[in-house]
Amino acid sequence: MRLRNIPGAGEILAASEYVVDEPEKMKGRWRELFGRCARAVRKAPLHVEIGMGKGAFLHQMALFHDDIDYVGIERYSSVLVKAVSKLETEPVNNVKLVCADAEELLEMFDPGEADRVYLNFSDPWPKARHAKRRLPGREFLERFGQILSPEGMIEFKTDNRELFDFAVEEAKETGWKFEALTYDLHHDVALREDNVMTEYEEKFSAKGNPICKYIIYRIPK
Repeated sequence: MRLRNIPGAGEILAASEYVVDEPEKMKGRWRELFGRCARAVRKAPLHVEIGMGKGAFLHQMALFHDDIDYVGIERYSSVLVKAVSKLETEPVNNVKLVCADAEELLEMFDPGEADRVYLNFSDPWPKARHAKRRLPGREFLERFGQILSPEGMIEFKTDNRELFDFAVEEAKETGWKFEALTYDLHHDVALREDNVMTEYEEKFSAKGNPICKYIIYRIPK
């Protein structure tokens, strides 16, 4: 899909209180940015969505879980400005956004700093020579594993069965355990209960496409 360039996108992002311009400077300090009480008995969990698109999922999650802090990462500024617009129309105080590539994760987060990673309808990169670019592939699973806490988890949703099968095998072969797995999320009584839909999820499920989902966690070495 060709993305439409939005004039002034850079200026819009630079002016928004939701956007972190230099995320590498927040490495190890994300919880400070959200301004929660330093004397809190338990730190707020930090959840990260990678490839967040227009931000509908992240916004709803932030509304439903105001005790969790969220960081949304999107590589395209023309998409991220739409997320900014949504947040400025319906403000929340537990979301920050970053315009960056997933390959930069280790420059932005300390080891163990995040508690959950969301991958929602990631680009399938269908050609074999592009397999290393797939977010649920082993190269990125290694990065996610480094920034996640010992109890950290990854949630992945897609309507692309080939990508999901690839993701399941990659997780198995790289030492991740399955907390949950379904090939038809919207007919899974347990997993659909607290499900927050993304824009793509609404679009594809309306067409009758089954949505696949897994939740995985690391096996301690």
